[in-house]
Amino acid sequence: RTMDFPAELKYTKSHEWIRVEADGSLTLGITDAAQDMLGDLVFCGDAKLGETLKAGDTACVVESVKAASDVYMPVDGKIIAFNDALSSAPESINSQPYTAWLLKIQPSDSADLSALLDAAAYQAAVAAA
Repeated sequence: RTMDFPAELKYTKSHEWIRVEADGSLTLGITDAAQDMLGDLVFCGDAKLGETLKAGDTACVVESVKAASDVYMPVDGKIIAFNDALSSAPESINSQPYTAWLLKIQPSDSADLSALLDAAAYQAAVAAA
């Protein structure tokens, strides 16, 4: 099957996708490649809601039948929302990785976004892995 890499999103090497919203907040999820590697997801949670974290800190956890995996902060910022729908339906990430978001983040500095990958760079990183 063909992997999906939406061009309007930003990406991290650790397989998070980031959408910049009109109000400057960020919506974060895990990529098509990530859900494919993990397999069937059975749990999403442990979100550090309300906490201000640094880029690279663990923001929440996803677990599949194969493994548990940390989801990392793409930039410094505060976690302002968790997608509660995933508590009862974590498998929606498998079927709709770019619709089933995990977190909403208020970034500390929007300049940090320049360090993120575009779709072409992320696709190249996945291909090289």
